[in-house]
Amino acid sequence: MSLLIALRTINDEMRRKIKEISGQDISKCFQCGTCSASCPMEEHLQAPPRRIMTLIQFGQSEALDLLNTPWVCASCHNCMVRCPRGIDITRVMEAIRLLRLRQNINQVEPSNLQPEEVVDLPQIAMVSGFRKMTS
Repeated sequence: MSLLIALRTINDEMRRKIKEISGQDISKCFQCGTCSASCPMEEHLQAPPRRIMTLIQFGQSEALDLLNTPWVCASCHNCMVRCPRGIDITRVMEAIRLLRLRQNINQVEPSNLQPEEVVDLPQIAMVSGFRKMTS
């Protein structure tokens, strides 16, 4: 029983932190799927925004850490504009990234990029990517 209480506490803490950082009430999401249908990056995501919201609602922080969705999110706000509940999922994705970065785990290591890769990348995209994916 104590393990169950400990897991519930961890899950509640993750949901509380995401709500605190994003300012969004994830519990309002009723899984209509509008966010996923609106997402221009959906084909590149390991899990669509709808599934991310489900994972947060159920406190599945371990599964959330394994997915690329928060990192691939284009922050275009299509999901927020079309959400019938008014949830700004872009802010939720940002909160997930911030929590992950607070663990000091970079999603991309600039020093590991090959010179020929760097030459072909737009500088603004590189700076934006580094800000988004490194601590």
